Amino acid sequence: MATDNRKFYLHPILISICITCVVCYEPNWNSLDTRKNPEWYDEGKIGIFLHWGVYSVPGNMVWFWYYWQRQKLPEYVQFMKDHYPPNFQYADFAPQFRAEFFDADEWAKIFKDAGARYVVLTTKHHEGFTLWPSKYSFNWNAMSVGPKRDLVGEFSNAIKKSGLRLGLYHSLYEWFNPLYMKDKANNFTTKEFVEAKTMPELYELVNTYHPDYIWSDGAPWDSGNSSYWNAPEFIAWLYNDSPVRYTVVTNDRWGMDVSCKHGGVLTCSDRYNPGKLKNRKWENAFTIDKKSWGFRRNAALSDFMTIQEILHQVITTVSYGGNALIDVGPTPYGTIPPIFQERLKQLGSWLRVNGEGIYRTVPWVHQNDTVNPHVWYTVSKYSSVLVYAFLLEWPDNNIVKLGAPEPSNKTVVYLVGYPDPIPWKAGPNGGIQLTIPNIPLPQMPCVWAWAFRLVDLSN
Repeated sequence: MATDNRKFYLHPILISICITCVVCYEPNWNSLDTRKNPEWYDEGKIGIFLHWGVYSVPGNMVWFWYYWQRQKLPEYVQFMKDHYPPNFQYADFAPQFRAEFFDADEWAKIFKDAGARYVVLTTKHHEGFTLWPSKYSFNWNAMSVGPKRDLVGEFSNAIKKSGLRLGLYHSLYEWFNPLYMKDKANNFTTKEFVEAKTMPELYELVNTYHPDYIWSDGAPWDSGNSSYWNAPEFIAWLYNDSPVRYTVVTNDRWGMDVSCKHGGVLTCSDRYNPGKLKNRKWENAFTIDKKSWGFRRNAALSDFMTIQEILHQVITTVSYGGNALIDVGPTPYGTIPPIFQERLKQLGSWLRVNGEGIYRTVPWVHQNDTVNPHVWYTVSKYSSVLVYAFLLEWPDNNIVKLGAPEPSNKTVVYLVGYPDPIPWKAGPNGGIQLTIPNIPLPQMPCVWAWAFRLVDLSN
């Protein structure tokens, strides 16, 4: 029988259609919620959040303009009377946002050394000032005023070059934009602001910078439902046809009807930690400065989280299946304040030892120990015999009692970062009891939040 050697030709457009439509998501939440997040996000666990913009100049609060001009809070009104001329406007802060010392490569190194796997930059907060030369933000962007630079472009290039994943925060609404205020006055029955500003900006960001994470904000409050924002249509495009359709992650802040219900990642409220397992992926975005998301000129040392507090948030978040997005506030002149750098450096040193129990893990059958409230668990995503127990407080007698793990005759226990096995015995009422040897201080793998690798348990 003769062999048919004819070759068949498919037009490139047909090939593209075939590839694109293997899985096509419709512009509704029932369909969009079936899309699985890319593995990089869940496995990465640790992200850095950056709130940086014109609000960094007064150095008081990210919501400075709103509190001063809309709510007219006395402390903000008085602050302006004490420090600025009578006719000073919020826009007058913009020329002082110069970012003259901003070095994107230096920032990327700081974040990578901190053990982060992704970084999210505020490209536009609710004030409307864009950190990129947007065609839709005339004369209120970082190329037109202030730095006279494409800060998002420089940042994106440095983050990608460093091997980190790029996230871009974008506020859907703007407090004082006349088009938004008009739509709101019309009870969001018109979409002038959405069609002229918000959606064009989002498409511009994605097509220009190819981010792996779009962190939307602004919509959980009095700002219309996702249908007003055309959010389902945008996310369907993002998942189906955008240049980042295979790698991109989205959050849930796309409308008053969506927050904490739909989207790729549930961020719900600021500093969100549900304290239990969720059936959806979630993220705990929290601030190292307990009082602000951005840079504060008058911050005191006591306002900042200690490394112990940061590690408590990271460990409990990962134990419950979440990601930790840790916020720092850069200065208006483009540097990361030393207190933030120190905390990130401490975090990085800890993760270099204990990261095996954080990255690429999933929640274990127990999250918190049943008898020791200072112990939290994870388990390797790729090897169920590797369970990790994180001890947040060192015991006085070097004896750690754990109620949740049930040992087998093959169980071996290690203090992560220390070479020798840790002696153990079965607890009298179940569980396991560890006896930590007197380890010389120079041989201690870390000085906060110690991880134990429990191998071959019976549960």
